Amino acid sequence: MNILITGGAGFLGQQLLRALLDRGTLDAGHGPQAIARIVCFDQTEGAIIDPRVRNVAGNIADPSAVAALVGPDTAVVVHLAAVVSGTAEADFDLGMRVNLDGTRNLLEACRAAGHRPRLLFSSSIAVFGGDLPPVITDATEATPQGSYGVQKRIGELLVQDCTRKGYIDGRAVRVPTVVVRPGKPNGAASGFASGILREPLAGQPARLPVDPSTEMWMASPRAVVRMFLRALELPESAWGWNRVLNLPGLVASMHDEMAALRRVGGEAAVALVRHDPDPAVVALVRTWAARFETARARAMGFEADADVDAIVRAYVEDNPEAIRLRA
Repeated sequence: MNILITGGAGFLGQQLLRALLDRGTLDAGHGPQAIARIVCFDQTEGAIIDPRVRNVAGNIADPSAVAALVGPDTAVVVHLAAVVSGTAEADFDLGMRVNLDGTRNLLEACRAAGHRPRLLFSSSIAVFGGDLPPVITDATEATPQGSYGVQKRIGELLVQDCTRKGYIDGRAVRVPTVVVRPGKPNGAASGFASGILREPLAGQPARLPVDPSTEMWMASPRAVVRMFLRALELPESAWGWNRVLNLPGLVASMHDEMAALRRVGGEAAVALVRHDPDPAVVALVRTWAARFETARARAMGFEADADVDAIVRAYVEDNPEAIRLRA
């Protein structure tokens, strides 16, 4: 089996790539098959070196580059390539090129391949915004209030329509805010949710630009990768006509995060978090949904993290080299 991961050199892309290599097989509708090749496509080459991995650098907005990625033997496509929320909001043209044109390029390449590959599209809870009910359910209409959310919603509709037309076997999953992201901060407006844990545990100061009572819908990288794999392996009958799904997560406030930080890193870690409100971030975050009821996903076997402490423990276990402070 050959697999393509766009955005494969990014954090989640590398996590998923490693999980696939460790498993060695994937069931994409014909029983478990050995993974022969994974094409990792991104702006720069990925860091994972393996005989089964082909690292390709290119631009997702370049139709010819994307067309060359999908061949007659490409059984599975995972589309992670994206400009994240804060960057898409700040640079409208860049967001449209990458998030919208890039998705169209990939879907057109799959269509041209002619063999209906299975495609997983990583969407976002940013498709919800504005005047929302207290709890988002599977029946809540998507009402994005930011450019990133709009672009992701359009991508969902394109995946849905290309599936209906028989070009792909598509499935789109709305990913909660991923906490904790290791490494350097990215352009996501939600990045502070990782930063107030990651930086203090490394002995570095962190800025909290929103009120500590601010709640977010979140999931650990471990949980997200696990749910990606389930989304890929579920049979078409489990999805039915609706190929868009809200993934499970947990609701936690920044106060909850700092309480977990205290239990792991002690008072010294919490003291490194400085509350410094940013009106622009506050205004954007207020448009986001924080509470979800994901009955459909749970019925399909998707599982979230147990609690915030589990998220922090997973980060510490997976990134011991980045931890300097412990309680």
